Amino acid sequence: MGHSMFIVIPAYNEENNIAGVIDNLAVLYPWAKIIVVDDGSKDCTAEVSRQAGASVLKHIVNSGQGAALATGTEYALDSGADFIVHFDADGQFEAEDVAILIEPIKTGRAEVVLGSRFLSQANHIPFSKKYFILPLARVVNFLFTGLWLSDAHNGLRAMSRRAAESIKITQDRMAHNSEIIAQLRKNNLKFMEVPMTVKYHRYGQGLAGGLKIIKDLILQKII
Repeated sequence: MGHSMFIVIPAYNEENNIAGVIDNLAVLYPWAKIIVVDDGSKDCTAEVSRQAGASVLKHIVNSGQGAALATGTEYALDSGADFIVHFDADGQFEAEDVAILIEPIKTGRAEVVLGSRFLSQANHIPFSKKYFILPLARVVNFLFTGLWLSDAHNGLRAMSRRAAESIKITQDRMAHNSEIIAQLRKNNLKFMEVPMTVKYHRYGQGLAGGLKIIKDLILQKII
């Protein structure tokens, strides 16, 4: 396996955070190709990203995080990526964790590696999120995917080329997390979870967002 790494960052109105995210990644992984998918931002996300040295793909209208990841992943595969990392634009993730994610893929121990907030003691997860919303997400995730994970809805993951080619993201919005996990099982992909750190400066998905994810998943099952 070669070592061509693409880091795909879906971004919507992140002009204040995106440069710092790109800089941190570029310092640690100068060989990596950083792709920002500007998902119909109303601000200067695209310009700031370009100035920070990332390649930018643009959605004309806001299509959702799942759609942005699908666009970025497809571009990375077309460009010859050996492995692909999905990373958030809001500055909550630590660039150092990418090395932990890709190591099992490099050594052939896994084809997909998922970051988990619950395997690390360092995270100060908001109370209702930790004890209500995220455990509920785990149960819903299990019902739809058949896999018990310590952290069902986490945007930090890495995939080998083979895994990325076999995973199809059709859920445009936040239900793509469960969709990706369902395909790990369906495609018999070797996966593991690793600890990662999250800095919460925004709450993220609340209960309403969680219910919308469930609705999207149910609709997909029916269709």
